[in-house]
Amino acid sequence: MADPMQSLTSSGPLFQRMAVIGLGLIGGSLAKAVREQGLAAWVVGVDQRQGEVQRGLELGVIDEAAESVATAIKDADLVVVAVPVRAMETVLAEIRPHLASDVLLTDVGSTKGSFVSAVQSVFGRWPDWVIPGHPIAGSEKSGISAARADLFAKHKVILTPSETSDSAKLERLKALWGGCGATVLTMPVAHHDEVLAATSHLPHLIAFSLVDTLAGEDDNLEIFRYAAGGFRDFTRIAASDPVMWHDIFLSNRDAVLRVIDHFNADLATLRNAIETGDGKRLLQVFSRAKAARDHFSKMLSGQAYVTTMSQKQVTFKLQSGGEVRGDIRVPGDKSISHRSIMLGALSKGVTEVEGFLEGEDSLATLQAFRDMGVTIEGPDKGFVRIHGVGLHGLQAPRGPLYLGNSGTAMRLFAGLLAGQAFDTELTGDESLTKRPMGRVADPLRKMGAVIETAEGGRPPLRIKGGQTLKGLNYVMPMASAQVKSCLLLAGLYADGETRVTEPAPTRDHTERMLNGFGYSVGRDGATAYLKGGGHLTGGPIDVPADISSAAFFLVAASITPGADLTLRHVGINPTRVGVINILKQMGADIVVESEREVGGEPVADLRVRHAKLKGIQIPEDQVPLAIDEFPVLFIAAVCAEGETVLTGAEELRVKESDRIQVMADGLAQLGVKTTVTQDGIVIQGGQAMQSGTVNSHGDHRIAMAFSVASLRSEGDVVITDCANVATSFPNFVDLARTVGIRIQVEESGA
Repeated sequence: MADPMQSLTSSGPLFQRMAVIGLGLIGGSLAKAVREQGLAAWVVGVDQRQGEVQRGLELGVIDEAAESVATAIKDADLVVVAVPVRAMETVLAEIRPHLASDVLLTDVGSTKGSFVSAVQSVFGRWPDWVIPGHPIAGSEKSGISAARADLFAKHKVILTPSETSDSAKLERLKALWGGCGATVLTMPVAHHDEVLAATSHLPHLIAFSLVDTLAGEDDNLEIFRYAAGGFRDFTRIAASDPVMWHDIFLSNRDAVLRVIDHFNADLATLRNAIETGDGKRLLQVFSRAKAARDHFSKMLSGQAYVTTMSQKQVTFKLQSGGEVRGDIRVPGDKSISHRSIMLGALSKGVTEVEGFLEGEDSLATLQAFRDMGVTIEGPDKGFVRIHGVGLHGLQAPRGPLYLGNSGTAMRLFAGLLAGQAFDTELTGDESLTKRPMGRVADPLRKMGAVIETAEGGRPPLRIKGGQTLKGLNYVMPMASAQVKSCLLLAGLYADGETRVTEPAPTRDHTERMLNGFGYSVGRDGATAYLKGGGHLTGGPIDVPADISSAAFFLVAASITPGADLTLRHVGINPTRVGVINILKQMGADIVVESEREVGGEPVADLRVRHAKLKGIQIPEDQVPLAIDEFPVLFIAAVCAEGETVLTGAEELRVKESDRIQVMADGLAQLGVKTTVTQDGIVIQGGQAMQSGTVNSHGDHRIAMAFSVASLRSEGDVVITDCANVATSFPNFVDLARTVGIRIQVEESGA
């Protein structure tokens, strides 16, 4: 797809005459960048300091030095106001009579509410040709002499258009900033000011205050003489322009006061903890803060001013062929990792987890509980220590709980939060917001929960606290471990008994772990049941290696001549071994060795060697037991002799992608024909896989499945949109290389 910004700039300058009012660092740098990149045919500057204007002309920052504002903006189709925020209204009043009829007016101030107020005061409204802007860039130097054309390169620029802003002008303004090398984001005015108050304005205020406080100490010279690097780094921003920050704080007063009040309350809590020797509270705050910074820095990949996860574009490039040999252990089971954090947090006492999966999904669950006041140490090489707060000890989070890409976390959280005394909102990334949540919201409402969803029953979920839940006898219309677990977790808080009947067996990790934490869960045929009002007791958990992750290597070894691979400590829960059962029916050589039980979960070592596979009619009773493994099983089917038929797999169409269609499309790119049905697919084995490029649509399992396909392809395979592989399998690429898959990774963008 063509880049709209590139198409805007390819036909010539975006603007004919650009007037910059205020030639300080930001205004001067923007003028210089625009002039050098040819984004405007003529750049004129004006400033109340005439010497700065002349200096800008001498330095090549501008094409024309205007003597007055009226002269500068005459016939200008772009006017950029780059003056201190508290001077905006005066400048706007001065330029109003001279603006051209087709002008686009923007600014570069750090607060947007005050700019919009000034616009409304001067123009009597917010015209559709006024689009506020804020570049997140700067320097300790100031003035036109410090202007740099690359100041905005790889930095964010936030635009805050109104709902009625001229869309064509907005696209041109985005293209202008993009042409300066910036990443352009948009958000509402009020949200911008709240976010910047917390992430920029408060840190500057603290830095100014701290330096001022220490400068007033009796031994101030000694304090500054022996200050370590951390102090210098933190207080560097106290060297910023005092007048500018004076204006910013007064202009963004309300938002800054709110975040100061939050900070003061938290600082008082820390002071009290130090005074009373409350080490538990200090550990809680410090571990939560460290984890939050690490977690969100990783998830947002530098996108500090957006509310959805934004990652680099990741592409897998695989050479055809390769061998599969070795002895490996794949990461811990994601389903068990999620549940270990959840039940550990809701337990009394300490829970220590070994083998925790440090993928983004599991880390999102961990961070959400930290946001609700649970002290969690780690993770450190798979070890996590959770200081449980009991079923009723969670605290209201300050904002929405962000769950990244994890449908498991969102559905399970919906159940356990439905019984809390406080309101919560569950959000996720763009992929998660497309996933159906009505399947959990509807039965929870029957239990008495009050839940709002977006259109089509999709996230975000807004859950109202303080509701009285009642036990429910629910027959699930589809086989889903997530729905079953959600209702059982809600049942912990419900009056009476909650019974969930499943149409086919699904993974039973929740039931096993609840029993392991001392909370009795019964089983009556296809029905799991429990009574509300009990409690959980923390203890040790050893997370088995994830069979869903192992599946990629089970298939890789099965289809590759000469392969001999051992997978260690794999969870072989009877509700999860569908992939083994299906592969064995296809003729796979898989030997289960050293069977044992760890923490209530059966585990074993799996040795798999190459075998000649045959196509089969996949038994429908095995479908729920292998629902996450079908993408790679489709690759096994292509390499088998004869026809493989899958039916009863509607659930695959509502995963991270429509996995049936996306796999069929990807196979078609490699020259393999398939027949897609409403609830499955028909694959004729023995077709040669050619070279090609496959779009994984951001689905980690699709990306990993086609990585395995390269072992039997007749040409190289390229797989795009692979960033989410880190979600479920952080070290997939390293392990793939270890066993002999020829995979390279390319990253681009931010």
